[in-house]
Amino acid sequence: MHIAQFVHRYPPALGGAEAYTARLCDYFARCGDVVRVWTSSAIQLEEMWQRPRSESARNEGEKTPDVCLKLAPSIARYHPLHFHGRRYLLKALSLFPIRRWQCLTTPCNPVCPEMWDDAGRFSEPLDAVHATAFPYSFPIMCGLRLAQRRGVPFFLTPFLHLGDPTDPDDRTRRQYTKPHLRWLLQQADGVFVQTNLERDAAIGLGVPERRVFVQGLGVDSADCTRGNRSKTRAMWGVTPGEVVIGHLANNSVEKGTCDLLRAAERLWERGLQFRVVLAGPEMPNFQSFWETFRAKGRVTRMGVLTDEEKRDFFAAIDVFALPSRTDSFGLVLLEAWANRKPNLVYRAGGPAELVRDGIDGLHSRCGEIEELSVQLGRLVEDAELRRELGNSGFSRINREFQWADKLDLVRTVLQASRGEAFAKPLEERRLLPTQNDKVNIATRA
Repeated sequence: MHIAQFVHRYPPALGGAEAYTARLCDYFARCGDVVRVWTSSAIQLEEMWQRPRSESARNEGEKTPDVCLKLAPSIARYHPLHFHGRRYLLKALSLFPIRRWQCLTTPCNPVCPEMWDDAGRFSEPLDAVHATAFPYSFPIMCGLRLAQRRGVPFFLTPFLHLGDPTDPDDRTRRQYTKPHLRWLLQQADGVFVQTNLERDAAIGLGVPERRVFVQGLGVDSADCTRGNRSKTRAMWGVTPGEVVIGHLANNSVEKGTCDLLRAAERLWERGLQFRVVLAGPEMPNFQSFWETFRAKGRVTRMGVLTDEEKRDFFAAIDVFALPSRTDSFGLVLLEAWANRKPNLVYRAGGPAELVRDGIDGLHSRCGEIEELSVQLGRLVEDAELRRELGNSGFSRINREFQWADKLDLVRTVLQASRGEAFAKPLEERRLLPTQNDKVNIATRA
């Protein structure tokens, strides 16, 4: 097959959607497919909407050939548009209730005019277009444009973040189900989702059930196991018998980093002895929180990890905590299980479905710091509970979370679309409902 893949960022950029997209493209290439990746030149997240701190590593507007993991699909990197007052101008422009226009003008996007132009004139062989991920609608809209102009099917993996299912006004869910994003979902010939919760949400947002495919994600144990526990714990200054709570994410309010530290602080005040280790890039809202956080001496901050450091991280911790409001699945939860470590999550989004409360991890109600503190305390104090939950999660890895199965589903669906009347005519797309199609996702959850 000849496949065009659209994504907001691509490795070496860090992120779950970015890593998944690279793995998928690598799989396509291994199967003999010809893949062209369309992406922005942004490496750090904020570079999608503001100039990078150093321009020496990339030239403005340049499309640079690159490699995808072990094989080499061609990659076009487009420089996002940066200018003074960008956020305010795009915000004003996005208020016009034209869905295509809103997809192109939402401020969080990497707005790459050259990507849009190239999508309108690309003439190489093409069988299908696949795009990831919400809420970055500009590259997805470019992919839709290419698919419509070439008359090929358009597939979408949105990674919907559904937030707290008990809160009908959850901010995260509103962000990921805005009218222009709902419209994009409805244009897709196939939507790949990671959980049944996400499946129900997509159907509720207007996607016909026959076009929704539950995929899920996988884990390669070689990527995250066999780390050096003793060396790493010594480096962290962990005392004998001390429990270590690990957290690997974009350290931020949304990923639960601040809530985790608030919960830990309550336990430290009650006399429990344990250490928290944070890994991953730090977002501005976390950095602001850290400035006023009192118990800094009980927290180790690792920053971005190398592959070897990630293996050591999972080997050295005793519990993995991800009280996130913004995860459609949570790949790091599988990596914790691959190391026989229990997971602690909020009852929100994909982790709430993935982690079985009391079986392979523990839940807490979203935003309830006291309950999160209680559940964290149980794991700190009970080594047998940690062992049972971690082993239970480990037992699921080979049975449920193999990458070959997950990626083959995507390729099989794309192959089935070839030569069939799979792609909807433009006129039919425009007839799909875009107004007043509200759904109470919280009720479905």
